[in-house]
Amino acid sequence: MSSDIKIGDRVVGAGRPSLVIAEVAQAHDGSLGTAHAYIDAISAAKADAVKFQTHIAAAESTPGEPWRVKFSPQDATRYDYWRRMEFTEAQWADLKHHADERGLLFLSSPFSFEAVDLLDRIGVAAWKIPSGETANTPMLDRMLATGLPILMSTGMSPLAEIDRAVQHVRASGVPLVLFQCTSAYPCPAEKVGLNLIPDFRDRYDCLVGLSDHSGTIYPGLAAATIGIQMLEVHVTFSRQTFGPDVPASVTTAELQQLVEGIRFIEKMNRHPVDKEDMARGMEELRNLFTKSIVARTNLPAGTILQSEHLALKKPGTGIPAARLTEIVGRRLKLAVAADAMISEDVLA
Repeated sequence: MSSDIKIGDRVVGAGRPSLVIAEVAQAHDGSLGTAHAYIDAISAAKADAVKFQTHIAAAESTPGEPWRVKFSPQDATRYDYWRRMEFTEAQWADLKHHADERGLLFLSSPFSFEAVDLLDRIGVAAWKIPSGETANTPMLDRMLATGLPILMSTGMSPLAEIDRAVQHVRASGVPLVLFQCTSAYPCPAEKVGLNLIPDFRDRYDCLVGLSDHSGTIYPGLAAATIGIQMLEVHVTFSRQTFGPDVPASVTTAELQQLVEGIRFIEKMNRHPVDKEDMARGMEELRNLFTKSIVARTNLPAGTILQSEHLALKKPGTGIPAARLTEIVGRRLKLAVAADAMISEDVLA
């Protein structure tokens, strides 16, 4: 597989911890204060990166752009909605500075040349290409010119289109991470496409990730077991909040659980267990939980041991329970009190 790549101050590659990207998208609903609050919550959840979307309505859309879903009663058109999602360059710079202070990589998907240029001036750790822009070669070239890594989603693309995009990035020499993504909001289990992650790894010999829209933590955990390099999930403060991405988002509390789960899985995978070594290390504990052969009642010397004379009780420091049939029929040369272990010393 392709070698390690650097995203900001993080090194990403096979066998390394997955980079977890928390996607705010439009969850801030145009509120700068809410956008800053998401940065704090994502940092507290121990994700690695915060990602926004940089929309400049006049640069990316026309007033006649149709709604995907008419969700906003306060916006007459989708164009109006994009305008309401805009921040000034100074506000974007403040968000980036806040992310830096909280130890988060700052990412934002651009949707126009103007957005690329704005983000280039502010400084992003890499370029996250949304699914709708995978085939937008002119804008991709604008990003490739910066030399920053490309994180490319594939949610709307057939393989031929992905082939072309990957080849185009490769020709530039810029590092690439390819994300399996399904553009369904929320994405049902049968459309997540977990099987495509190893397929992409083999087909393109590149680092791979999952951009998940299921609104649950399950695909991210499952993907961690097969060795992804990055995971992107949408986040929301609550499923009762307003916005088009809420059904496809995990809550910030679930994000923390997801990150903890991924780190647990990665630690398991880094430490394969040798069963014999493990058993040797548990010998003391084994003695506490296993059982020995003991006298059921007071038994005089000379007793020919029968099943009714014996019981199996903890601890397992005497003759093990598995040898019961061997002990039946043997004679005691010494008396044994009730609950005392039968040992080889008392057997004739």
